[in-house]
Amino acid sequence: MKKLILILFVVVFGIVLYSCNNDDDSPATSYPYRVRMTDAPGPYNAVNIDLQGVEVIQSDGQTVSLGVNAQVYNLLDLSNGVNALIAAGNLNYANVSQVRLILGSNNTVVVNNVSYPLSTPSADQTGLKIIVNQTLQANVENTLLIDFDANQSIVDLGNGTYKLKPVLRTVISSTASGSIKGSITPIGTLAAVSATSSGGVVYSSNADSSGNFQIVGLAAGTYSITITPLSPLLPVTIPNVVVTTNTATNIGATNLSN
Repeated sequence: MKKLILILFVVVFGIVLYSCNNDDDSPATSYPYRVRMTDAPGPYNAVNIDLQGVEVIQSDGQTVSLGVNAQVYNLLDLSNGVNALIAAGNLNYANVSQVRLILGSNNTVVVNNVSYPLSTPSADQTGLKIIVNQTLQANVENTLLIDFDANQSIVDLGNGTYKLKPVLRTVISSTASGSIKGSITPIGTLAAVSATSSGGVVYSSNADSSGNFQIVGLAAGTYSITITPLSPLLPVTIPNVVVTTNTATNIGATNLSN
């Protein structure tokens, strides 16, 4: 009898152990997920985006709606390293294939202190789709940073008509990358700033009204920085700028002249 009980105990223990060992990929595993948003500034007084929802498409095809901080965001408030938490939640699967931003109808762009409606074709029905293909880690905070380039995302159609054609870049983990920051003089000069990696990949931003700029989400490596102001001021190139993980590389002030 004791032998039979021992055999049953071993069998049951083996079944429990097998079940535990195969539980890593089960839907019961939790993957905390946070979505943050930042912006590259543009030559506008404001770019207001009416964010109403954030959806995640998991590897199994299931759509999960995250808890969203629904409000109108002025993208120009989220520049030069500033970002906002726009949504958070817990996912059941380790792979995210796509993220969608669902916009409302209250989107505007302010040019020379005049506000214009910003049309967003189909965004309110299907959302702004962002291909991610992100693998998450269980039981730790996984972060996706969305870099919303306001400068390239606004299309002037003429006659006071503007259209949103989003240019979005994703940074899988804002803590696993570096950034480059600096400033230009004269203050108030409109200038584009680009960082070109040794592999030829270009990341861009603009100097803000105070002359400051920051390009975030850069992989560790060496970059060439080009500052291109409006004519008659001349472009300036700064080579061999080294970026390291978790560090904001400050290249200081650059004086622009003609």
